[in-house]
Amino acid sequence: MTMASETESVHDESGDASAESTGPESALETARRQLYHAADHLDIDRNIVERLKHPKKVHEVTVPIERDDGSVEVFTGYRAQHDSVRGPFKGGLRYHPEVTRDECVGLGMWMTWKCAVMDLPFGGAKGGVAVNPKELSDEEKERLTRRFAQELRDNIGPNQDIPAPDMGTDPQTMAWLMDAYSMQEGETTPGVVTGKPPVVGGSEGREEAPGRSVAIITQLVCEYYDRRLEDTTVAIQGYGSVGANAARLLDEWGATVVAVSDVNGAMYEPDGIETAAVPSHDEEPEAVTTYADTVISNDELLTLDVDVLVPAALGNVITEENADAIAADFVVEGANGPTTPTADSILAERDIAVIPDILANAGGVTVSYFEWLQDINRRAWSLERVNDELEAEMQAAWDAVRSEFERRDVTWRDAAYIVALSRIADAHEARGLWP
Repeated sequence: MTMASETESVHDESGDASAESTGPESALETARRQLYHAADHLDIDRNIVERLKHPKKVHEVTVPIERDDGSVEVFTGYRAQHDSVRGPFKGGLRYHPEVTRDECVGLGMWMTWKCAVMDLPFGGAKGGVAVNPKELSDEEKERLTRRFAQELRDNIGPNQDIPAPDMGTDPQTMAWLMDAYSMQEGETTPGVVTGKPPVVGGSEGREEAPGRSVAIITQLVCEYYDRRLEDTTVAIQGYGSVGANAARLLDEWGATVVAVSDVNGAMYEPDGIETAAVPSHDEEPEAVTTYADTVISNDELLTLDVDVLVPAALGNVITEENADAIAADFVVEGANGPTTPTADSILAERDIAVIPDILANAGGVTVSYFEWLQDINRRAWSLERVNDELEAEMQAAWDAVRSEFERRDVTWRDAAYIVALSRIADAHEARGLWP
């Protein structure tokens, strides 16, 4: 997994990186465990919980492409569609050698919870091709994308399933996918994907959105716990799309960002980093430490004595081994799945508030929703409107989660999943089971 994403140098609607099927639990196991845990707090029909354990559909396709040397190589692609009770499926497409069916199912379930906690009219999906994109030329990646789009053509669409960038894919990938789909449909259909370049129907502010939502939630956390942002110190692991945008906004709003990192290590400046002067992964890959006077390891960054820790790089970085050493008062998850279940329990026992990824980094899928609306209406929004609407949506989601947090005396993660599951369960109850 890379450090900058939607992760990487990709910016998916999940966050800057994703927890993959490594560590103590697979994505599918974790998603199911979170489902059961949230259901224990709610009086909902257990038959609905049973339905949500399983994806609605999983498509597995063969993707043959001609390599630049004339040989033909065959790859395997997947698209897991988890639940559509609240609207079309929504979720990223990744190119990564470790893409598997179960990983796509688990990550698709997470997208269901994320869309529900944000109250978006989407269900969750995830997909990808098991390939190392670094081993493909741009031309090979385009051929792969166009063939993959053709194989999935009957199963995606603006009212059916809307992919977005994820690990190993980017706005250009989405433009190719949109074009391939449109050519087969005989009409330009920009709403089939989100995360496109604005010139072909993408939204202003889409790439910055996950980092912006992390910054917004961090500000709301500080307000809730009566901390002045101007008196708050922040350490951010990962300086890709999510981490860099969060760092620069928090810096602009008055917080003191004391540490940022990439795969090579972390820049540490107790008096505060001028974040605008440090290039993100997209701007200059793996350059953070070359701008640093003091360099510490990524492991050291996680245990700095700061007010807010933002893990915005990899999954499973806060573990049973280092949870006791976390010195921050608050953890705001910028990556997907940065905290293992055991570490989560340890942090809860230590009264360290952990704001979960399905809330904190949900700016990506939220602005994807805005992009979808713009495509359907054929009317672009200004960047100012996008940012204003995102702030309103994040505030509404925060208010809903905060209400459950206070009413039920649970963790912030539990509160977010309770909000999500209750909305999904209500929709299933209202629609019923056909026939």
